[in-house]
Amino acid sequence: MSETFRSMLRSLPDFPADLPVFDPASAPEDPAELFRVWLDEALAAGVPQPHSFSLATVGAEGMPSSRMLILKNLDAEGWHFASSRLSRKGRELTEHPVAAMNFFWSALGRQVRVVGPVVELSADASAADWSERPSTDGTPNPTWQLYALRPVEVEFWQADPGRKHVRHRYLIPAEG
Repeated sequence: MSETFRSMLRSLPDFPADLPVFDPASAPEDPAELFRVWLDEALAAGVPQPHSFSLATVGAEGMPSSRMLILKNLDAEGWHFASSRLSRKGRELTEHPVAAMNFFWSALGRQVRVVGPVVELSADASAADWSERPSTDGTPNPTWQLYALRPVEVEFWQADPGRKHVRHRYLIPAEG
């Protein structure tokens, strides 16, 4: 069964044959600007939930854990996401305030990795985010926290049908 499963996995296509071309020489200096362009292109291509990403955090034992979230905003504060401070990710972010995001748009053969420290945003911003959620009933949630990942690394990856994948990495000095 293992060999059959392996063969089945190897037979699955990786990416569509018709992929966008990405030339890092044409990339803007600001990774947020390039991200917005790629997100617009994912929307235009009909990628479902292009604002979803995998968030990896680190637990008390040093083991990573990841889950899917939705990007809430991208501004000078960082790349915003939210969660209960009492959840596993909330507790992990309290213990180790660092994380990695990974956006993946298979139809375009693209992914974006964002790595850096995470800060808690204000109680007012967190309350506003909670109130904008479609499943709330207007009751405040004092454990809801809006976070911002402040990147020290952002990598854009474009698949290539000839396996000459293109990587473009921004290294951003950490705020001191």
